[in-house]
Amino acid sequence: MKRILFLLIVAAMFVVGCANEEVYQQENAEATEKSEKEPKTDETKKDKDEDADKNEQENISQKQNDSNNDVSLAPLTVHYIDAGQGDAALLQFTDEDETYTILYDSGDWQGNEVVPYLEKENVDFIDIVMISHPHADHIGQLEKVLNNFDVGEVWMTENTANSGVYEGAVEAILDSDADYEEPKAGDIFDIGELTIQILHPKTLTEDLNKDSLSAHFSYGDTAFLFTGDTYIEQEKQMMDQDLNIEANFLQLGHHGSDTSTSQSFLDEVKPTYAIYSAGKDNSYGHPHQEVLDRLEASDIETYGTDVHGNIVVTTDGVDTEIHTDKDGKVTAGKKESELSDEQNSPSTSSNSRSEEKATPANDCVDINNATKDELQKITHIGEERAEEIIDLRLFDHIEDLDQVNGIGPARLDDILDENIACIGG
Repeated sequence: MKRILFLLIVAAMFVVGCANEEVYQQENAEATEKSEKEPKTDETKKDKDEDADKNEQENISQKQNDSNNDVSLAPLTVHYIDAGQGDAALLQFTDEDETYTILYDSGDWQGNEVVPYLEKENVDFIDIVMISHPHADHIGQLEKVLNNFDVGEVWMTENTANSGVYEGAVEAILDSDADYEEPKAGDIFDIGELTIQILHPKTLTEDLNKDSLSAHFSYGDTAFLFTGDTYIEQEKQMMDQDLNIEANFLQLGHHGSDTSTSQSFLDEVKPTYAIYSAGKDNSYGHPHQEVLDRLEASDIETYGTDVHGNIVVTTDGVDTEIHTDKDGKVTAGKKESELSDEQNSPSTSSNSRSEEKATPANDCVDINNATKDELQKITHIGEERAEEIIDLRLFDHIEDLDQVNGIGPARLDDILDENIACIGG
């Protein structure tokens, strides 16, 4: 009898213990569920975002480290197209039987080089057209490109321009089936074995050159950097973002102007080769001697479309080859003032500037074709405004000069009354 009572007491204690354990587990589960449903603090969210950014950068670094095994990829070909004073570069590669084509900038509005070049390279579809900024020497032939090829996406910044060239390009985008994107600094895109990292801009200043869409293309162990017309100030911003900007090939900013390509930027990018796009005997003096001196001091081999014509780089991600249309030695250009001095010299032929468009015979200054010096013959037009006019043209009417900074109604009336500015036929 005592044994039976003892067993009953033990059984009761066991039942109570199990019940308590179930209550504890239920309470613990409810507390956990409540904790998971509670909103994270701002600090926790910030830490999570920072961890995500860090992991993304680590993934890029890991991808680049993984490529350091000397395993060659299908060839990537990068064409620096000879587009006069304009910029245009074509990237082509194949990944798992899929061909990819990317166009960075589309040449100058006065030229017609890009479409024929793409046709020569058997391009029938362009996956991405990236426009660094809407100045006429970078967006100039986009309308023709969109009218002749199917395009998957067009990438630009939010900046706009008031020129006829820009408006024509926008209309062509709207009329096409292309998607439109506005990437920002820090955005990363993987296209097969090619990784595109946007370096700039993070925010806009509304200065078209300063806000140039700048991108780093990495393919295996080989990288290419394009910065449009950004200045030294923006190069510093790229360096300060803790993004990878090292590249084997650097397209010189602003056509080789001394407004770009600082020594600290070169030290950070560590390019083996520098390539610039400029028109032969251009009046800007591109490339500038100051930049060439920095490149020489850093033992960087330099190519330019004004000297070498089309420049084509082929890489398997490990080794690279460079082919050019012409051989030649890169030298600094002559600025407009130097060319004027030469033209006025008795020993200089009157045809020495045959590529420069002359002022019309009636002595008016054609704002769509005049050189920087010629534009400054117009009242209220100094060097800075002349450069802006060159960036903004094509103009349909003289009245469109009110798009230039500092030219308001009163100054525009002065220009019209002076009757020097004109639109050439």
